[in-house]
Amino acid sequence: MAAGSMWRFDAIGTVWEIETSAPLDDPARQAVRSLIDAFDRDWSRFRPDSLVSALARGAGAVAAPPDTAAMLDAYAALADATGGAVNPLVGASLERLGYDADVTLTAAGAPLAAPRDWRRQLVWTPDRITLSEPALLDVGALGKGRLVDRVLAVIAERTEGDVVVDAGGDLVARGAPVRVALEHPYDPARAIGVVEVADAALCASGSNRRAWGDGLHHVLDARTGEPVRTVVATWALCDSAMRADAIATALFFDGGERLAAQWGADWVRMFSDGRAEWSPGCPAEVFVRAG
Repeated sequence: MAAGSMWRFDAIGTVWEIETSAPLDDPARQAVRSLIDAFDRDWSRFRPDSLVSALARGAGAVAAPPDTAAMLDAYAALADATGGAVNPLVGASLERLGYDADVTLTAAGAPLAAPRDWRRQLVWTPDRITLSEPALLDVGALGKGRLVDRVLAVIAERTEGDVVVDAGGDLVARGAPVRVALEHPYDPARAIGVVEVADAALCASGSNRRAWGDGLHHVLDARTGEPVRTVVATWALCDSAMRADAIATALFFDGGERLAAQWGADWVRMFSDGRAEWSPGCPAEVFVRAG
């Protein structure tokens, strides 16, 4: 990328890196920070003033934030594709296992299965989100990707040229292609492959990230509330970061590859025994043996 600006900062519990070929002025940076704060205030289960926390306390109904339909409609597609393994009401089990608002990383009991009839309990319209009984939403399967898309849109309105937005491994590139390594889940100094990203998004998920205790990590099967054991890392390349993020989550379960095909996403996933699979025609160069 031509000389421009590199902006690095911490937000929503991860490191952001925004690189642009043209300088990014202070008003543009403030617009990005305001957007991230507003999204976090709506969807974070880690802050007591969020809409998610209000619903968990029993608010019943709240005004729908701008991202409601896009994200919850995508969750419905994820649930259908994975037989209910992905479910936005999985937050209670994450909290029970220690990935709670205080990030205690200490399990407080056995895993909790999320409600299988979550679409009866959680209802959304363009104007409102309603929960028939208190529950803890978690949009981690695709929320960061959605925010990355929105940050790119804010920057694209304010600057021309090449842009790369990278939020802790959820990356979108506009303009010049970017070559990205696929980090080995057992050794961050190594890669299992590389892929070129151009006018697209690449999102990754791994059981080595946000992991704690005895085999606990953040990717849970909502049907049981337990961490996934067979798949250890996934990568998805798609037209939007939200969809890439969603596919990266879905690939931990049966059905994820079918949803990827429906959404036109390429993907790679690695299993705990070191095998890897990838989609037909995937542009990534993968170094490990095929499954």
